[in-house]
Amino acid sequence: MNQTFGLPEFGFLLGGLKWTVLLSLLAFAGGGAVGMLVALARTAESALLRRLAIGYIAVFQGTPLLMQLFVVYYGLGLVGIQLPAWAAVAIGFTLNASAFLGDIWRGAIQALPRGQTEAAQALGLHYRARMRDIILPQALRIAQPATVGYLVQLIKGTSLAAIVGFIELARAGQIVSNTTFEPILVFGVVGAIYFVLCWPLSLYSARLEARFAAAMR
Repeated sequence: MNQTFGLPEFGFLLGGLKWTVLLSLLAFAGGGAVGMLVALARTAESALLRRLAIGYIAVFQGTPLLMQLFVVYYGLGLVGIQLPAWAAVAIGFTLNASAFLGDIWRGAIQALPRGQTEAAQALGLHYRARMRDIILPQALRIAQPATVGYLVQLIKGTSLAAIVGFIELARAGQIVSNTTFEPILVFGVVGAIYFVLCWPLSLYSARLEARFAAAMR
């Protein structure tokens, strides 16, 4: 006799949701840290650093995320490095997020008027103080809408983690669907959970963008 969708199955979906949220936060935090280094390298005075950053961004933006997860999980296993599924997907999503966030923040840094940098140089501020006190605070404010928008894409993209056996929300939905044979109901609930998770962030991103546009008028 087949199971029907009930509270235990819904609880299982919430368990998958927990891992979706944790993976998203981990990838966003790790990707943000590495992405900041990428953005700084992309806008550095050194041509070598700029080329390395361009290559890094091109690799992770120019190849499918699914392939990157395969490489981290299965590729490292071929050289004797066995990672649990959660560690592999965390690394894969962090690297991918760092390329996108680094490019977003690079654009924000370059969007600042050149006079900001020239004024800081005229005051005798060295590179670290210039970036920390003048450039980055303004650039990160400009980048807020795009950064929050990318977080929404990252949350939805975590569904690809199921390919290496990681049980997040989408994979939990698949398991429950296979058990209950009620795919319309199960994935309707899964879709509703994603919507409740992502919609407020989308509204917040749009509000930030509208606020920034009004400030620029």
